[in-house]
Amino acid sequence: MELNTNISEPGNSQSLLELEDLLGEQHIGTSYDTPLRNDAFDQSDEEKIRIISGHFRQIMITLGLDLSDDSLNGTPGRVAKMYVKEIFSGLNPKNKPDIALFDNKYRYSQMLVEKNIILYSNCEHHFVPIIGKAHVAYISSGKVIGLSKLNRIVQYYAQRPQVQERLTLQIANELKAILNTEDVAVVIDAVHLCVSSRGIKDVSSSTITAEYSGMFLETVRKNEFLNYLQLNTQVY
Repeated sequence: MELNTNISEPGNSQSLLELEDLLGEQHIGTSYDTPLRNDAFDQSDEEKIRIISGHFRQIMITLGLDLSDDSLNGTPGRVAKMYVKEIFSGLNPKNKPDIALFDNKYRYSQMLVEKNIILYSNCEHHFVPIIGKAHVAYISSGKVIGLSKLNRIVQYYAQRPQVQERLTLQIANELKAILNTEDVAVVIDAVHLCVSSRGIKDVSSSTITAEYSGMFLETVRKNEFLNYLQLNTQVY
């Protein structure tokens, strides 16, 4: 589909709202970095919560909800706090996990795989959840990190408005930078509620994205990694 993006032309039949909706439906990603304004962190978390609470209160009122009801009265504040402190907390660099590196003293030279890392994110086009699993692997260049830090890196980049392609690349590039190695692989398999709960309402589909670099570009290494993901690991 070819979109006419010159909405200022006289006689253009596409309104700005229609165009924005089409761009979202086309799943267009605008940049590798999460789009942030230069003044994104001029306000404190408390100020942001107060402002978002007021705006969300107006949204609820516009929808016709009676906020004098005990069940609804505190909802704007709860939503605002959830946005800032939880589901979009990955926007703020101060929440980036501290990563300590350790020498690979045991000289483990094969890939390390952390699979089935549960992730919760939100689609930046509709602000509804993305729920899935991330699988990450790396081959040490001399340093290793704690296993839980892999989960925390995934969580940090997931907790912001996202598109899955960008999320995959951000996780991979962060691991490469921290570990000083190109030998990194990331696969994400996720369900997008903007597909399953609205629009086409397809509840059976999922989206898979992958990033391979360094030795993981070799077919043998890539297949080894993907085979590990098929293992049925059961502890309980």
